[in-house]
Amino acid sequence: MKNKKLIFSSIVSLFILFIGATYFYNQNKKVENSSVSVQNMENLKRDYSFVLGNKDAKVEMVEFFDPACGSCAYFHPYVKELLKKHEGDIKLVFRYAPFHKNSNYAVKMLEGARAQGKFIEVLEFMYSTQRQWVQNHVVNPQILFALLAKTTIDMDKLAEFMNTNEADKRIIQDLKDVEVLKIDKTPTYYVNGRILETFNIKSLVELVDSEL
Repeated sequence: MKNKKLIFSSIVSLFILFIGATYFYNQNKKVENSSVSVQNMENLKRDYSFVLGNKDAKVEMVEFFDPACGSCAYFHPYVKELLKKHEGDIKLVFRYAPFHKNSNYAVKMLEGARAQGKFIEVLEFMYSTQRQWVQNHVVNPQILFALLAKTTIDMDKLAEFMNTNEADKRIIQDLKDVEVLKIDKTPTYYVNGRILETFNIKSLVELVDSEL
């Protein structure tokens, strides 16, 4: 009788250990899958990447975006609000993922604006006028260029910039990093190396808060 009780107790103990081990394995696997591996950390940020906010901030948010992306335009005000709410504690790194047809031209214009110190101004102008220069998910570069004349950028300097390959090099590298990280949608966010798995504002806020 004692032997039966001993065997039963051993089975119960082993079962509990198995359940516990499975739980911790799954939890570790979840963290592993939602974070960027050490060898891929360089794919999140490049020296040329535009950074908004305190460079020494505790939280680094990386956004892979497309100026022609409607969801990117939708998320932008909320992300901007997050930066304002936690000013000094969060920095935002912008990376390009120009998935829309001809979107590389929009990126080049944005980089041209950046060369004049007007990256955010022009990005927000692009977002607010998307419906005019994005037609059936295709970018019309001529319409966008004409619209940019309404901003404060120097159009002659922008035209000169468009004839260089400075922005092309950055686009090529960003797309290589997009491929390594297996990014297939925009916007895609990483917060201190952890990817936003559930695509909504609430989850992004919670992910940021967990790193503060």
